[in-house]
Amino acid sequence: MKRNLLRKITPLLATVLLMGACSTAKSEDPLEGFNRFVFAGNQRVDSYLLRPVAAGYRYITPQPVRTRIGSMSDNLQEPISMVNAFLQGDFDQGMRNMFRFFINSTVGLAGMHDVATEAGIAARSEDFGQTLAVWGLGSGPYIVLPIFGPSNMRDFSGRVVDWAADPVNMELRQSGTDWTLFGVRGAQALVMRERLLDPIDDINASSLDPYATFKSVYEQRRDAEIANQKSDAPKQ
Repeated sequence: MKRNLLRKITPLLATVLLMGACSTAKSEDPLEGFNRFVFAGNQRVDSYLLRPVAAGYRYITPQPVRTRIGSMSDNLQEPISMVNAFLQGDFDQGMRNMFRFFINSTVGLAGMHDVATEAGIAARSEDFGQTLAVWGLGSGPYIVLPIFGPSNMRDFSGRVVDWAADPVNMELRQSGTDWTLFGVRGAQALVMRERLLDPIDDINASSLDPYATFKSVYEQRRDAEIANQKSDAPKQ
């Protein structure tokens, strides 16, 4: 299993490093024409499908139940956060992610209760896009992905690696089927879209240029996350 994983990850890492080497500086928006076209398509899909489903989920599901489901969803992200923390050289954070997953999966009843936070082990999400930034790779151009939305070349590459290397994904493939994996990740996407109902509605209702606003919000959030990783990394 480890050899199969290595075979999958090695070409992905090579691709990511090549892309990073070719795009080490953030550009204004060289793909703006393409991005706006994809953004418009995403807005239509969201308006007619994703938002109504998320709003329906909120309407029929009581808040306490949504909270428990959301906690379970967040808990499934801890293993890949742990892996990325270790790759960043932040072993303290990696151990925190590991303890959070263990505590919440056991005492917290499969993650329904965030016992770790109550015990003083705060949540912090890590991904391979952040890891590449800590390693010194630039973001590359901003890009809007179909369905997935705002990203950049570095974070898009990180998504691919995270998907292939995520221990939860591997376990779901081993114990179930691809449909099991897609079902779990689809449920997580629903949880996330429901959480973003109000902020996205606010942007769409108040912004003169929603595309530019979403781009700005995304880049500021990612910059803040990456700055946090760098400031928290152990000093050499």
